Amino acid sequence: MCGGIFARRAWFLARLVRDARPSDRPGREAERVAAEAEIVLGQRKLLQRLVPGLMHAFIFWGFIVLFPTIVLAAIDVAGGGDHTPGWYRDLGDAFAVLVLLGVATALVIRKVVRPERFAGSHLGEADFILALIAAVVVTLLLWHHVGGAALAWTHLIVIGVFLAYLPYSKHLHIGVAPVNVWMARTRARGRLEPLRFDLPDDELRFGVATIADLTRKEVVDAFSCTECGRCQDACPAYATGKVLSPKLVIMGVRDQLFARSTEPIVGTGVPEEMIWDCVTCGACVEACPVSIEHIDHIVDLRRSRLMVDAAFPAEAEPMLRDVERASNPWGKPQTERAAWAAELGVRVLEPGDPAPEYLYWVGCAASFDERARKSAESTAKLLQKAGVDFAILGPREGCTGDPARRMGNEYVFQAQAEQNVATLNGQGVTKIVASCPHCFNTLAHEYGDFGGSYEVLHHTELLAQLVDDGRLVPSGGAGSVTYHDSCYLARHNDVRVEPRKLLNVIGQPVEMKRSGKKTFCCGAGGAHMWMEERGSQINVERAREAAETGAETLAVACPFCTVMLDDGVREVGAELRVADVSTLLAEAIE
Repeated sequence: MCGGIFARRAWFLARLVRDARPSDRPGREAERVAAEAEIVLGQRKLLQRLVPGLMHAFIFWGFIVLFPTIVLAAIDVAGGGDHTPGWYRDLGDAFAVLVLLGVATALVIRKVVRPERFAGSHLGEADFILALIAAVVVTLLLWHHVGGAALAWTHLIVIGVFLAYLPYSKHLHIGVAPVNVWMARTRARGRLEPLRFDLPDDELRFGVATIADLTRKEVVDAFSCTECGRCQDACPAYATGKVLSPKLVIMGVRDQLFARSTEPIVGTGVPEEMIWDCVTCGACVEACPVSIEHIDHIVDLRRSRLMVDAAFPAEAEPMLRDVERASNPWGKPQTERAAWAAELGVRVLEPGDPAPEYLYWVGCAASFDERARKSAESTAKLLQKAGVDFAILGPREGCTGDPARRMGNEYVFQAQAEQNVATLNGQGVTKIVASCPHCFNTLAHEYGDFGGSYEVLHHTELLAQLVDDGRLVPSGGAGSVTYHDSCYLARHNDVRVEPRKLLNVIGQPVEMKRSGKKTFCCGAGGAHMWMEERGSQINVERAREAAETGAETLAVACPFCTVMLDDGVREVGAELRVADVSTLLAEAIE
């Protein structure tokens, strides 16, 4: 009977996945197998927090080792007797004790420590599951050491109840998490799936309005949520008092799925304000132990609200208009884009010119914002000093479309992408160096969907290579420096080593508490560079953390971070200079 209840629910869930839209998740089989080994079997993400990680690992590994006892107990109740080998009985007892230790630790965490990340989770349901897990191993130990078919029956009945309840609870992740990990991106983690506007009307998809618009990965994401709250704990919006909780977004989608609701997800399952709070930093995705991709959900919900309902924050409207009309979010004339480069003698690529070794993609911020422009000037000087053959597009370089896409306007993004790809391909460009991590991510991982395939480097990667080759020789002297990892560089694209290699030869690095893939956002991503922030400000929180290191300089490698953290440092009132790594390197060489 319990098996029948489980099978009926499993069929219902399988149909929800089957009826969803196809997903496009880049990755190779070998990479997916490695992810299964590391994330599922090895519990790598969970073990980033040692105590709760070991707690979960003891329970997970214990159930894997103890799984054959179901067959052995069934043989006993069928009259075949207990044929458990002595060595396996001892092994099973050891892991049963570890499972009980894990359950006890979980109860202490939930009932005594009570971390804030559990806010909004179904705690009563979790308590019931822990009780069932404890009952499974206690009845196993009693069967092993007291013996008798009656205890074997008790053990099997408890397992049956657990099996029947499992697919109706949040512990459904036990079965679907390995599937979700398999479906996750193993490469190009900063990429978003494009919308297809060339399909028949009945196949068109404009993001997600209702559950009928969800992709298969988004459906399995919803099934996989453990409600652990690690995503919520890592979210900079939540940490600064915003409404957004990535966990509650996924739970809201799941509630709509299980209810087979035809109502819009935003406003029914997910509050409107939540989807606009997101800075797309990826901290939630990095923290999630079951590879849920929260950003895809939020951007898809934004797409529907913006493109279908024309409902989005009013302060983002000028940015979207300027990207569409002027090809940059500042609304400045494109003729001014290369004004900074004239005095430096930087070559501006004209139609028909031979392609340089590297096309330097300057980006809108470094082209039009005075504070960010210094990084472009420094990068150009360094490339010239190293004898690198490079050029810029000047007025023919348009916004990559990143802020429009993350805001939800896929139309504007694709128009920008197609224009830029046509320009780059027309010039025969094969290698690009970009100063902006947002441009870097888009050029490297998203333009391929529109015919643009290039070798793209961040400027810190190329500069580190030039230093290694002896083409740039810094002399140090930058003093104590703390480095802020940009989310789109360190977390989305795993560029962490090269900026630090440069800082190691020009100053005395001091790490912040949150660095590398665990960095804390500057607050500019997801088009928030152009939006008003309510309550406590993310950039101020990050600037305060930088100031606490006691460093003289806050080094950055992103023009958005330059602007946001310079504002944050002023708000904090700290004696802290904010400068791009390229600027510090140029000073160390000069």
